[in-house]
Amino acid sequence: MSDHILEMKNITKTFPGVKALDNVNFQVEQGEIHFLVGENGAGKSTLMKVLSGIYPTGNYSGQIIFNGEVQDFRSIAESEAAGLAIINQELALVPEMSVYENIYLAHEITKRKIIDWNQTIHMADKQLKKVKLNVNPGNKVKDLNVGQQQLVEIAKALSKNVTLLILDEPTAALNENDSENLLNLLVELKKEGVTSIMISHKLKEVTAIADSCTVIRDGLTISTLRKEEIKEERIIKDMVGREIDNIFPQRPKYKPREVVLETKNINAYDFASSKQVVKDANISLRKGEVVGLAGLMGAGRSELALSIFGNPRDYERTGDLFLHGKKVNFNHPGEALKSGVVYVSEDRKSEGLILRQDVKQNISIANLRSLSKHGVIDKNEEIIVAEKYRKDINIKTPSIEQTLENLSGGNQQKVSVSKGLFSNPDILILDEPTRGIDVGAKFEIYTLINELINQGMSIIMISSELPELLAMSDRLYVVAEGKITGELSKEEATQENVMKLATL
Repeated sequence: MSDHILEMKNITKTFPGVKALDNVNFQVEQGEIHFLVGENGAGKSTLMKVLSGIYPTGNYSGQIIFNGEVQDFRSIAESEAAGLAIINQELALVPEMSVYENIYLAHEITKRKIIDWNQTIHMADKQLKKVKLNVNPGNKVKDLNVGQQQLVEIAKALSKNVTLLILDEPTAALNENDSENLLNLLVELKKEGVTSIMISHKLKEVTAIADSCTVIRDGLTISTLRKEEIKEERIIKDMVGREIDNIFPQRPKYKPREVVLETKNINAYDFASSKQVVKDANISLRKGEVVGLAGLMGAGRSELALSIFGNPRDYERTGDLFLHGKKVNFNHPGEALKSGVVYVSEDRKSEGLILRQDVKQNISIANLRSLSKHGVIDKNEEIIVAEKYRKDINIKTPSIEQTLENLSGGNQQKVSVSKGLFSNPDILILDEPTRGIDVGAKFEIYTLINELINQGMSIIMISSELPELLAMSDRLYVVAEGKITGELSKEEATQENVMKLATL
């Protein structure tokens, strides 16, 4: 008898203009943690959507065998009934509902056709203990941080008695501690007989807990590696089709130049959360320099960046901002843009992009005036601009007229960066620029950052990945609870020093 809990045979899935999966074969053994890796647009999420019924039978060719039986899932409900659950990149929770209501939403515990709320709360508490989440089941989901919400999603899946758990980029938005907790949880669930499939671009996660790993490239199965074969260098080579000697490209040591941006005692109060999110922040940025903002999730890094970039969230803000030595007061992002300051949001889908528009429209919208004559957009020029960024940043799309909702998350991120660059900024604020993108695409972003710096641009970079910040920054500021707790030179910036300051 086969030890495989899952076999996917010759899976082929096409979208308009592109074959996303081309005769993919994928096998998972009972009780293992199996990672699915590949470049953005390789087909990983598509394969899991086929498996879970998001793309129902008839929308693809090939065969799914789960628990020894051929399956034709026509919906998520059918795959869940068979013991399979998927947790997508965008969490499917209702913010205004309680934790216990979310866990048992759509499969309520009833007694004589009436919801038994006492039993629901009791069982939700048991599920929370399973995932080691110590929160009141009655708390609203909107009051939890992202890491806690991720655990609520897993508790929700476990409440359906799943035997196979699929997680699509679960740690992309988590800090180091929350990511480690999640990985430890998967190991614990494995001991209880739960099989996991995890999509991740963080190769250290693969090497840490994977029992096996399948690499997909351009919709094709490239390799399946067992635990003893899993090495970062081998995975990278299979993912990108070539060897990358150094994940972080080198550039000459920075020589200090004139200050282009400076904040003095910036404070920001967020009425939405009734919280002081920035407290007396003093930072400076020099020409041709990369300054990193490090800190734990919720520390106030993005809030500081938004306070500089025209305060789009309407914080109550005080303090002074100086641009090229002159005091400025940006009351709207448009004013910051006109002055050459651009912010590329960490939340590309809600704040950075218009998913129903195509690639060229999303890039050009940042600077339509440069493409317009007498108020009319020069469509040919728009195409030229979009094609330039498509080539320069290697946006994988069948056409610049492809709508963004049909692109992978990593390629959406590249479009978001392209949009920011088309504004011709002097100062670029990159908030989590490599979140959810693969190692090859990260290398392209890092190389682009180096090129921009060499051209004289100045960059503030926010990242939850410490190795990335340490490698790419000339100086680091560490933020904790809205305050700048320290400034570190490149030589002083180590993981230990950053974490000490981040937890003050």
